Amino acid sequence: MADAKVIPFGGEEPRSKRGKGKRPGRARTSRMSSSLAPVPPQRHLDRAEDARAASEEHAAAVEGVEGQAAEAAPSGGWDRKLAHGLSFLRRRITGEYEVDEFGYDEELTDQVLMSALRPFYEKYFRVEVKGIENIPDKGAALVVANHSGTLPVDGLMLQVAVHDNHPADRHIRMLAADLVFMLPGVNEISRKLGHTLACAEDAQQLLERGEVVGVMPEGFKGIGKPFSERYKLQRFGRGGFVSTALRAGAPIVPCSIVGAEEIYPMLGNSRTMARLLGIPYFPLTPSWPWLGPLGLVPLPTKWTIQFGEPIPTDGYPAEAADDPMLMFNLTDQVRETIQHTLYKLLVQRRSVFF
Repeated sequence: MADAKVIPFGGEEPRSKRGKGKRPGRARTSRMSSSLAPVPPQRHLDRAEDARAASEEHAAAVEGVEGQAAEAAPSGGWDRKLAHGLSFLRRRITGEYEVDEFGYDEELTDQVLMSALRPFYEKYFRVEVKGIENIPDKGAALVVANHSGTLPVDGLMLQVAVHDNHPADRHIRMLAADLVFMLPGVNEISRKLGHTLACAEDAQQLLERGEVVGVMPEGFKGIGKPFSERYKLQRFGRGGFVSTALRAGAPIVPCSIVGAEEIYPMLGNSRTMARLLGIPYFPLTPSWPWLGPLGLVPLPTKWTIQFGEPIPTDGYPAEAADDPMLMFNLTDQVRETIQHTLYKLLVQRRSVFF
């Protein structure tokens, strides 16, 4: 490859290419004008010509640079995106990326997985988020939400809502049922998204690290309930999430999700098929399984996700986590808050789809 030509800032040629008898065409200072030896007239002319040539060369160089910048301006964004994408691919191929002990891949989540979910969040379900400021800017928090929709799409939309709207750019680590981690492909993606097993040990560890953790205590009872019982909260279990929050001293943030109930209206449940497939329920909807794969397309309902005021837990003594009456009271308080907010949002919404 040929050597690149160096264009000096002041218009001078490189020192190695100057003639032996030629001096740089630069203006001299006042001290240099006081030299004892007189300067010949021809030397003055040579210097003037050198200065004029340097000035013209410098102006041409500036014009060339400005022209190149103007031509590259429209495509500069694409160039940066391409370079960023190639750098991302290089790190994925060479393994120069980090995952935590749960398998969470923050870079892949930010660059790829969130980008894949965002069109559904913004364009398809048109999710409206309220009360995001109730999630603290730093430190641990336990977000407790209702669960619905036949398939757990609401957990994914909740994750995008926190990721894209929280002023402190916080991420939420969702707790998922063990069935999620038994499905090939789904297991790997869930781990990369930061999901982990819905057990006290994992939740405790995440909260102690100062993470925002999301839990949906209704479990399969919530997403597998018939359409006739929509927006009626099911049992919240034994209040294990309250005990975990008490041990970590993390505030509990109630979360109400409206719109997920109608994406797959569950009209029936084939228990025979559920037993054959080893799943909690086999939904029968207006489109599934009658339309085959098309029956998996959710209805484009309008969603609202509202985060309520946090319920503090750091004021209780250490032994409070083993008090069954306290856990029952706090569980009931969280459940009633979510249920009341659901009814309020349902009254306010104009339509299921708008």
